[in-house]
Amino acid sequence: MDLINISALALSLGLGLMTILFIFRIVLTWYPQVETDKFPLNLVVIPTEPILKISRKIIPPLGGVDITPIVWVGICTLLREMLLGQQGLITMAMRLQ
Repeated sequence: MDLINISALALSLGLGLMTILFIFRIVLTWYPQVETDKFPLNLVVIPTEPILKISRKIIPPLGGVDITPIVWVGICTLLREMLLGQQGLITMAMRLQ
């Protein structure tokens, strides 16, 4: 495997993992009484909270609902498709080799 293939695989796994983590954050907003600082849930909160904290300064809650995880699911999915999808930039670069 060359550098482009390894980079594409790592980027695909990273964006896919972040999408899943943001979906879990969306589900966690339905249960505000859950303690997110305990073991299984802190694996979801720790990697996503720095990104969401910055995003909350830009996108305020709508009607008391934090929509930033929804926005980040869209961003991660869009980036993954634009870079690694069937017509993605990295996919097209790999075909040129």
